[in-house]
Amino acid sequence: MKTIKIYQVDAFTDEIFRGNPAAVCPLDKWLNNDLLQKIAAENFLPETAFFVRNVDSSNNESYDIKWFTPEIEMDLCGHATLASAHVLFNHLHLNTNRIIFNSNSGKLIVEKQSHLIILNFPSRMPIEVELPEVILNGIGRKPMKTLKSRDYILIYENEDMIRNIRPNEQILNEINLDPGGIIVTAKANANNDQIDFVSRFFTPQSSIFEDPVTGSAHCSLIPYWSEQLQKTTMIALQISKRIGKIFCENLTDRVLISGTCQTYLEGQIYINDHDEYSFHDRIK
Repeated sequence: MKTIKIYQVDAFTDEIFRGNPAAVCPLDKWLNNDLLQKIAAENFLPETAFFVRNVDSSNNESYDIKWFTPEIEMDLCGHATLASAHVLFNHLHLNTNRIIFNSNSGKLIVEKQSHLIILNFPSRMPIEVELPEVILNGIGRKPMKTLKSRDYILIYENEDMIRNIRPNEQILNEINLDPGGIIVTAKANANNDQIDFVSRFFTPQSSIFEDPVTGSAHCSLIPYWSEQLQKTTMIALQISKRIGKIFCENLTDRVLISGTCQTYLEGQIYINDHDEYSFHDRIK
């Protein structure tokens, strides 16, 4: 019997039970993808992140990282990367304020500045597209504009519309957008001078239909709202039931996605010997 450390972290929040929960599992070496997927399904959280320490021939340290929902491996996940950095900084006592993660979306740089953890992610400027009828029927409210990058992005007139959207999950489950989803977003209400824009995120055919806080969605939301608002630094609110705050900065071809985390639990996963390390599945 082997054990794997596990941390459950609430990301993009200062409070337990808010933000987006992620499991984080540091590994000595990679397990096979099938077992990683089973662990993520057993955790039944929006994302489980796994990482392995990597030292190159010049003694430069980085971490290979993968992310899994209960159903699939993701190409990019913001909140679980934030949670992984939180674990490295606060529980594994990493002696640096800078982490390099190697991922299927390229090299991701994470820095700790004061109380904030800052993700340096690729920018995904969306383009205008036609809104598929099934999405319109499922969301139930026609947007001003429809955009797409990895995700469909539906732009609405105001924050109240975003709060009041009641999507029909059954209709939206007729489509499969793996690994993307549907973002609804609007400029924040004028009386909320601390927030620039708001959003919500829905994932058809997923066991967790509304994602509480979606860091990777802001790879597209940041460049879009930066252009619309003529601002490079912004504060966003994802207004799910759990609510999360994201500090944003547009850097042309990159975006900075920043936030705070709270640790909810620390424990161990027990793996049978015949399940462990059936093949070495490193990130290429």
